[in-house]
Amino acid sequence: MGVDFGKTATDYAAHRAGFPKALFDRLAAMGIGRAGQRLLDLGTGTLARGFARRGALVTGIDPSEPMLREARRLSEHEGVKVDYLVGRAEDIDSHDGAYDVVTAGQCWHWFDRAAAAAECMRVLVPGGALAICYFDWLPMPGNVVAATEALILQNNPGWPYSGGLGMYPLWSLDAAEAGFEALETFSFDVPVSYSHEAWRGRIRASAGVAASLPPDAVADFDLELTDLLTRDFPREPLAVPHRVWVLVARKPEVAP
Repeated sequence: MGVDFGKTATDYAAHRAGFPKALFDRLAAMGIGRAGQRLLDLGTGTLARGFARRGALVTGIDPSEPMLREARRLSEHEGVKVDYLVGRAEDIDSHDGAYDVVTAGQCWHWFDRAAAAAECMRVLVPGGALAICYFDWLPMPGNVVAATEALILQNNPGWPYSGGLGMYPLWSLDAAEAGFEALETFSFDVPVSYSHEAWRGRIRASAGVAASLPPDAVADFDLELTDLLTRDFPREPLAVPHRVWVLVARKPEVAP
């Protein structure tokens, strides 16, 4: 399935919920994202702005210029400073040991993971941290997520991301195989409030809809989702369950 989030950059910026404050608090307690740290955010988005707000010196890279354009607009609107650059996680344009922290929010699965992990290791200082973070909706029996995923599959049968649990144990293997140590994972669940309009925008911004379907199919899908929400989930706002999942891994202090 070909995916281009640049095609849905406006909806992505407007409707995808950012990582909650509790995540940044948890990471700060682990020494990640503190004021003055040099931080690189891969597949950049809400993590970059959140860490910049806390005083980190943030560079964000993404291969999509339309996504970066929206990221720059949001940073300016929020009054935070992030240096945004076109770039790829598998070939980071930085010297060895350039960063104290590398983060990846909601994007590790899109990378050549082995190459990205090796690059993260290269650009981190000894003792530096890699934080892979996810914030996923949770399909539960009878809830709006499960119904929406079923509708996506009706319109885009090749979409491979339905039925997720918001847990990513394989990412720990990626980090370990690249030489990272002191691996830690944690997760917690939070509800996210969406109006019908915002949920429609959030779904248009998903890989299974506007990032991979042609515009006429997206318009047809949006009408179907509108009917589904009106019929089966009329109460607003929707309380949509989400799971935060995080892997933190450290570069060894001394190279082996």
